[in-house]
Amino acid sequence: MLSVENIPSRGSEPRKTNFPVKTGLCKAGKEGETTDLHQGEASVFWVWLALGILGGAFFLFVLALVVLYFYLAIRFMHFLVRVFQEKPLFIVPRGQPITDAEDVTFPTDDGLHLRGCYLSSKAERRRGVILFGLEFGSNRWACVEYCRFLVENGFDVFAFESRGQGESETRTGYEPLQWVTDFEVSDVRAALSYLRSRSDADPKGIGFFGISKGGSAALLAAATEDYVRCFVTDGIFATRTTMVPYMQKWIAIVSDRYWLQKAIPRWFYALFARRALWLLGSKSGCRYPHLERALPRLAPRPLLMIHGGGDTYIKPEMAKDLFARAREPKELWIVEGAKHNQALQAAGDAYRQRVLAFFQKHLDSVPESGPGLLARDHIPRQDHAQGWTAPSRPAVPESIAKER
Repeated sequence: MLSVENIPSRGSEPRKTNFPVKTGLCKAGKEGETTDLHQGEASVFWVWLALGILGGAFFLFVLALVVLYFYLAIRFMHFLVRVFQEKPLFIVPRGQPITDAEDVTFPTDDGLHLRGCYLSSKAERRRGVILFGLEFGSNRWACVEYCRFLVENGFDVFAFESRGQGESETRTGYEPLQWVTDFEVSDVRAALSYLRSRSDADPKGIGFFGISKGGSAALLAAATEDYVRCFVTDGIFATRTTMVPYMQKWIAIVSDRYWLQKAIPRWFYALFARRALWLLGSKSGCRYPHLERALPRLAPRPLLMIHGGGDTYIKPEMAKDLFARAREPKELWIVEGAKHNQALQAAGDAYRQRVLAFFQKHLDSVPESGPGLLARDHIPRQDHAQGWTAPSRPAVPESIAKER
């Protein structure tokens, strides 16, 4: 508080008046602004420090993954590739030739010739045409055991051998394994083209029935083929979905570093598998397509997936994972106790009845007395693939009729 003398008026004595004067106002304001500025600079510093620590930690994490990847590649990649190339140890069914079935040869887009057989039903009305996909290593005549009941109930069946299988030609430098490549997918497309080219082709489209590798290859091809109207599969598998669980087992066998087995995430195994498949494909000139991506594109066409509950090669959990990727309408039937590709032997008549009912519902959609029925004509038809004239729609093969 300061005492200020007022200027006296003329004739009066000077007097003092006390009032506050904020002489420190400007100084105090500058100090407050300086304090706020220091606090703001401190906040920015701590933010950048935190970001730097997080960035450094992320960089170290990525660097650790890169080092781990190259360590695993150098240490185990050759082992993974070798295991991937090994063929499974199980008995593959092989059928015997049927003399009165159509023995077919048809071309692929890359100039190979594949072998197939066409089984015609003797029913008065054809209920549909079914393309059958063979399991790895079997021949075209193996379809008889799986499809006899379909032929007896009015369905025609066409089975074929992919390149390098049975009597079909093979591509130089390519040896087929149990894994599906784009070559097998291309062969399925060639089979579909052949069925379309026949003079007795079904304009409504066809159904598909496939086992293991043959089923997986056809689903990949049918993802972009509307000519296939419905699907039954038994024991199908996807390459990557199958590889990752096996890789987790393999590393436990070849490495005693248990901390490493627990530390590696599942997605890292998938990344490692992608590299292994690229190496294999580069040697054979092929690619390994993703069945996981194709399954959602099958809808709205119906799918029936059959799988063995006792399958130790492709475990039921793997089948359920694939089934979850497909869209409705879909059905999953786990046959209890059945090993890989053994659901028919385990379920017997229940298997046949369920497959037949599926095709009757989804493929034989034309009423018995309605228009558009494909009656049995008796005029010769031309086999477009071979260029020879065959009797029209022969009766059920003798070897099948004898077993009735």
